[in-house]
Amino acid sequence: MTDSPMPSPPYPSPESPLLRVIVGNAIASVESGETDWKEAVLHAAVHGWYEGHIEGEDTCPGCDFRGQLPKGTARG
Repeated sequence: MTDSPMPSPPYPSPESPLLRVIVGNAIASVESGETDWKEAVLHAAVHGWYEGHIEGEDTCPGCDFRGQLPKGTARG
């Protein structure tokens, strides 16, 4: 186990108000008959990943690509 910082995960924080909106919209679309549960889950997963990606970019603006620590950062 190391004490090095880890990149942010590819999903939004569980406390994210935006995640609550995404999940709430998925539930509402199934309950209203607008879509089935498979489409609602797919829609929520795609939008959740996207919002997590944006949150990660805000957390790690110097990263080369998603999931990478900033250049020059030592890992332990």
